[in-house]
Amino acid sequence: MNNHTQYTEGGAGLRPQPTLGNPQNTIAVLNKYGFNFQKKFGQNFLIDTHVLDKIIAAAEITDEDFVVEIGPGIGTMTQYLAYAAREVCAVEIDRNLIPILEDTLSGYDNVTVLNEDILKVDICRLAEEKNGGRPIKIVANLPYYITTPIIMGIFESGVPVESVTVMVQKEVALRMQTGPGSKDYGALSLAVQYYADPYIVANVPPNCFMPRPKVGSAVIRLTKHAKPPVSVEDEKLMFEIIRASFNQRRKTLANGLKNYAGLSYTKEQIEQAIDESSFEPSVRGEMLCLEDFAKLANNLKKIG
Repeated sequence: MNNHTQYTEGGAGLRPQPTLGNPQNTIAVLNKYGFNFQKKFGQNFLIDTHVLDKIIAAAEITDEDFVVEIGPGIGTMTQYLAYAAREVCAVEIDRNLIPILEDTLSGYDNVTVLNEDILKVDICRLAEEKNGGRPIKIVANLPYYITTPIIMGIFESGVPVESVTVMVQKEVALRMQTGPGSKDYGALSLAVQYYADPYIVANVPPNCFMPRPKVGSAVIRLTKHAKPPVSVEDEKLMFEIIRASFNQRRKTLANGLKNYAGLSYTKEQIEQAIDESSFEPSVRGEMLCLEDFAKLANNLKKIG
């Protein structure tokens, strides 16, 4: 950005200090390359150094870490990650950003940029090649429309991951962290909490981005459980029951399960499983916790 790059001791040696958290530097890069924001990729670039520092601190990045970053944009967070970590692999879907990333990351010898769709990247293989199969850390500023498929894809595919620290729409962060009885509680809450412990690190207002999004954002850290917090015989069945329960959330649990095409149990079997789980016949799915759903799945499996 300017010719006075400062080099200081970063994670594992002498590295340039990040410069892109500064809005003027971000604008200079965008102008230099005549970059146009792509709505289809949900591009909003962070321009707040305090938030960037908070993300690095929350993700607990050290000079021993291999980090996968999803959606590096022009490399703002990537600079912070590369400064702190041993090695970074940044996965960017927009090929128009690749020449910009080559420029903004030229001072860091510990970054690889992949021009790929993260949903098609074999992260398990990456972890094996770059980190000897040990758990990696994932950091992302995700486009809101694709947050859930990316996060669930990471957990369901068994990627060896220690934590996922992501910037998401504020209401999505609340949904991931909330418990039974809340209006935000749903299938996403239960799926995330089955795999990880969610913790909202910071709320981030729209003025911290360029361009400004229409909604507030939040940074949430998902720390992967060493083993799931509940014991369930058939994970797939449990998640079908959860989906059925929230598919028509005003219905009772029994009616939700009976009307759901993805379950092939009779009305009697469903009522028996609910009874054996010691739930009231009139209970709604939104009042059950993860442990309740695991119990119900185990009882249905036994009956069916």
